[in-house]
Amino acid sequence: MGVAPTFDDIEAAAERIKSRVRRTPCLRARFIHTPAYDGDLMLKLECLQVTGSFKSRGANNAVLSLDDAAVKRGIITASGGNHGLAVAYAGRASDTRAVVYLPENAPASKAEKLRKWGAEVIIEGAVWDDSNNAALARAERDGLTYIHPFSDPAVIAGQGTVGREMMKQSSNIDYLFVAIGGGGLISGVALAAKAMKPEIKIIGVEPIGAPTLRESRAAGSLVTLDAINTEAGTLAPRRSAQLNLDIIEQYVDDIVLASDDEMRDAARWLWFEMGVAAELSGAAALAAIQARKTTIPTGAVAGAIICGAGVDGAV
Repeated sequence: MGVAPTFDDIEAAAERIKSRVRRTPCLRARFIHTPAYDGDLMLKLECLQVTGSFKSRGANNAVLSLDDAAVKRGIITASGGNHGLAVAYAGRASDTRAVVYLPENAPASKAEKLRKWGAEVIIEGAVWDDSNNAALARAERDGLTYIHPFSDPAVIAGQGTVGREMMKQSSNIDYLFVAIGGGGLISGVALAAKAMKPEIKIIGVEPIGAPTLRESRAAGSLVTLDAINTEAGTLAPRRSAQLNLDIIEQYVDDIVLASDDEMRDAARWLWFEMGVAAELSGAAALAAIQARKTTIPTGAVAGAIICGAGVDGAV
């Protein structure tokens, strides 16, 4: 899918997308009833981003990096929901059609929201990998421009603007926790954060039921999971990509696992303590901190990216 982006690419992406995305807040978790962490905790609220997740950054950077002919043909992707919404938004902003393939396990609310953004929505396959194969075939057949959700260098650079922005807002973060699906977010964030503060520790968080990159890292090569067993569908590809694995091997210090219940507890904490509505995947990074999945030294500042909006903590 290409070579890894550089910090210069992330800087260029920030300039390119600035008229299409929000500069989301990075809040210190204080004035609360029950702390999630004993020290200072910074929360980057990408759940307040356009379409409800960080994905708008990568999708818009990818579309704005295309030539006019590629945009005019129309854009297509496969998604667990959030990347699809971002592609639909990017298509609408660029005045072109957007086609999004979703797996059967995607929430109906995602499909409905996609249609409201003007996308053509097709439900196909049990998991994202199946939908992706169908989207690639459709792109080839109809001449549409395919945008990969996590291994496109332009997408990774766009997601890296989250890390760049967060470190500018809170340069004192020592441990940064990032949810992992296919690995696009953590690839970009790790590249940016390590460039700005080399000593920072980057901790990836995957669902126990979808440890795609943890298993791949342990094996030393890409692993395809036999099955997915998590309700956090946006964090659940059966296989990642070599580009993401290579970046993670170089820049990510550890990958830990969180259960659905731990993610749900974190989403409930966000709603009760902060008034922030997050989906399970959006609360994954906080879940790892709250459930003490890694040892953070006393006095260290922890940061978590709340990467997706939803109502899992409010029900």
